[in-house]
Order: sequence, then structure tokens, then C-alpha cells
Amino acid sequence: MRTDLTKKFLKKYRKSPLKVQHACDRRLVLFREDKNDPRLNDHKLAGDLKRYHSININGDWRAIYRELDGVIEWVEFVDLGTHSELYK
Repeated sequence: MRTDLTKKFLKKYRKSPLKVQHACDRRLVLFREDKNDPRLNDHKLAGDLKRYHSININGDWRAIYRELDGVIEWVEFVDLGTHSELYK
């Protein structure tokens, strides 16, 4: 599976704690291997974010991604943060 990371995602990744960066690296590898792995808790979002999905990184941290229109097996990660930061 092809995964792209937006500038916003990368900026938040670089500013996140090292522990979160390592967890994020592991989760992105897992996501690429098996998007449906239950450890990711991959789920579609609602409301203003209904075009997006979320996966668990660790504890309170989440990564938000969207499936690119018309392209099979290609997603773009657009945001990273704690649950309260992402879902204000």
C-alpha cells in the first residue's frame, strides 16, 4: 500500500515526543502491511471529518488519513495529535 504524508502531518510528527515518533513509525509499518489489523483500531470519522479515517498510534495519540479518490491502496496521512487536539 502506498502511503503519503502531508507537510502538516510531518510537522506535527517532528514536534511530537520521541516516544510517539517511534510508536508512529511502528504503526505506519503495520498499516502498510495490514490496514485491517485490529491493533490499529482503524475507523471512519463523522461530522466535518467524515471523509477521513483514524488509527491509534498509542494511548491518546491518533493519526488521521484519507483514501485518495479513484486510487486503490493509496492513502494520505493528513494529521497527527492527541485525541483532544484532533477532535475539538
